[in-house]
Amino acid sequence: QVQLVESGGGLVQAGGSLRLSCVVSGSRFSVPFLAWYRQAPGKQRDLVASISSGWSTNYADSVKGRFTISRDKTMNVGYLEMNSLKPEDTAVYYCNSRISSRDYWGQGTQVTVSS
Repeated sequence: QVQLVESGGGLVQAGGSLRLSCVVSGSRFSVPFLAWYRQAPGKQRDLVASISSGWSTNYADSVKGRFTISRDKTMNVGYLEMNSLKPEDTAVYYCNSRISSRDYWGQGTQVTVSS
């Protein structure tokens, strides 16, 4: 009964910052991979950033240099630090985890950037 819960979304002005959190619970196995996706109205869900065991990271070109993905040493809590936010960053942000070759998703958290 794996559950992912995101938090930290909200309304922020352009140029501001937010920090999203993702808590993974209920897994009988380790959590080797964590990723953040986002979906704006009328658009597909796209990968924003990912982090694997060994702390190897990957970022979408649109957020590179502004966003930072990380996880704590328990491997069950992930973060997305978002800086220099732009109106085009407005979307629902989802946490994703691959556990034992299966994908799990959180319910999403809304991020709205005003101009």
